Amino acid sequence: MKIAFTSKGISWESQIDARFGRTDYLVVYDEESGSLSHTDNTEVEGQAHGAGPQTAQKLFDLAPDVLITGNGPGGNAAEVLKRTRIAVYVGAGDMSLKEAYAAYTDGRLKAV
Repeated sequence: MKIAFTSKGISWESQIDARFGRTDYLVVYDEESGSLSHTDNTEVEGQAHGAGPQTAQKLFDLAPDVLITGNGPGGNAAEVLKRTRIAVYVGAGDMSLKEAYAAYTDGRLKAV
């Protein structure tokens, strides 16, 4: 299974980015291989509109099974994600990626 995180960095110690559309990075953990990969999303920071749907498209292209984030996607991005099979979990905004993964596996995050 592949698990994506909205993140402020690219390591297990990085903090979850509570924002979805304007997250700095999308980090993907592949449970099968044990590897982390990332996609830089900083170019959407200066955009006035459309950051959420653009980030949702990047996420879709990464093909994760699960997204773990802080506050969850906003309206437009949430509509895009509803059309995918990506399960979205929120409530990890004050955690590191490692802590958020543990919270997910322990069932402590909220499914959207």
